[in-house]
Amino acid sequence: MNYKADTLHESCGVFGVYAPGEDVARLTFFGLFALQHRGQESAGIATSDGSRLHVYADMGLVSQVFNEDALDLLRGDIAIGHNRYSTTGSSRIINAQPILAGKGAESIAVAHNGNIVNAAHLRQELAEQGHTFRTSTDTEVIANLILSSTEKDWVCRIRYAMRRLQGAYSMVMLTPDRLFGIRDPLGMRPLCLGAINGHWVIASESCALDHIGASFSRELEPGEIVSIGEEGVESYREKTDRRATCIFEYIYFARPDSVINGRLLYPARQAMGEKLAEEYPVEADMVMGVPDSATAAGIGYSRRSGILLSEGLLKNRYVGRTFIQPDQRIRDLGVKLKFNPLPQMLNGKRLVVVDDSIVRGTTTPQVVRLLRQAGAKEVHMRICAPPIRYPCFFGVDMASRRELIAAQKSIPEIRDWIGADSLGYLSLDGLIEAVALPRDIFCLACFTGHYPIPVQLEMDKLALETMPGHAEVVAAEQR
Repeated sequence: MNYKADTLHESCGVFGVYAPGEDVARLTFFGLFALQHRGQESAGIATSDGSRLHVYADMGLVSQVFNEDALDLLRGDIAIGHNRYSTTGSSRIINAQPILAGKGAESIAVAHNGNIVNAAHLRQELAEQGHTFRTSTDTEVIANLILSSTEKDWVCRIRYAMRRLQGAYSMVMLTPDRLFGIRDPLGMRPLCLGAINGHWVIASESCALDHIGASFSRELEPGEIVSIGEEGVESYREKTDRRATCIFEYIYFARPDSVINGRLLYPARQAMGEKLAEEYPVEADMVMGVPDSATAAGIGYSRRSGILLSEGLLKNRYVGRTFIQPDQRIRDLGVKLKFNPLPQMLNGKRLVVVDDSIVRGTTTPQVVRLLRQAGAKEVHMRICAPPIRYPCFFGVDMASRRELIAAQKSIPEIRDWIGADSLGYLSLDGLIEAVALPRDIFCLACFTGHYPIPVQLEMDKLALETMPGHAEVVAAEQR
């Protein structure tokens, strides 16, 4: 059962640490714990003891996958870790990351956040060269592409792969003696560098550095490779013509206490709420943000409008994070399992309800209905994202275009569909003004249909599972 059917899902969180003498597996565990919001399907850690790579991964949350015994198996001075939400390849243990590839001194482990749009073509090419694949992930394609280079130096081999890859990839890579961080030339997904006790950390978001007591150094530039060894950090940068950071990192994906492109996300989300109040004012008694992603925006709307801010829904933060299937009676409760209304706060009130986005239009009607059942007199929806009319192919599991409600209905039709008294989407100009960064550094394709690189307009995240030989891999896994 998926309680987040109307929610955008990010692809993954990645973490890496080079810290001789430290318990790198434990540091990575807590780094992944801080990045749990980026993926809850599986988690894994790989370490290097200087000669061999060790990996432990399983399905579930970080706290479910790892215990003291598992961490004790992961010896070494270097580690990488991964939280997964599947955007290429199904949600199965064989696809859990980090991915191991190669042998001996050529061994590597790779953990990847993003989506490679030409993965099927590259995998076919590599298979014809004799490379074998045991997963259906684009991450394994990346690993084999790096290994396929005839160069001896790892940086040159990574650069070779980067010239062939199309799409989004913020990655950490582990060799027997080095840690690498790699960010794609468009900078679609975030990646940052930090320091801890004279050593180095790489993470998807700066909040992970805070959780382990590391200091934030800087963000990796688009197209940058950092190589970390006993001599410290070496940086290799390629000049890039443009940037295309995903705007949804600011609206929803990243934690509000993270910094991306030099901007702390919490005040950016407050500013989105303020712009919504300017663009779509309404007479009301109470403002509430849908927890937790729209809490800051709700505060911003209240501050600008002068309307009282209060909680109207309490969130069960553990819904959807279990492998126990509900029976039909529980399934029929739907959104009630995720949110519980506060009738004494809602009864007779005209509400402004601020939310981050509407994707398929399946959950929002249930929220509106829940608020009305709790006594709300009026429900005015205000959305921090402009209408989402086009799917994403760069690491966001957003639905196909025919499933996106804003691609099929007008805004008045959506208002009627969700059962709200009024509906206001933040304009694209208002969003950019709230973020307070140049428009041309963002990917806005889900709003405009203008993709930063050519894409196949209907792609299947399970496409690699239909390629020759994959059925044999699945059969072997089941045995």
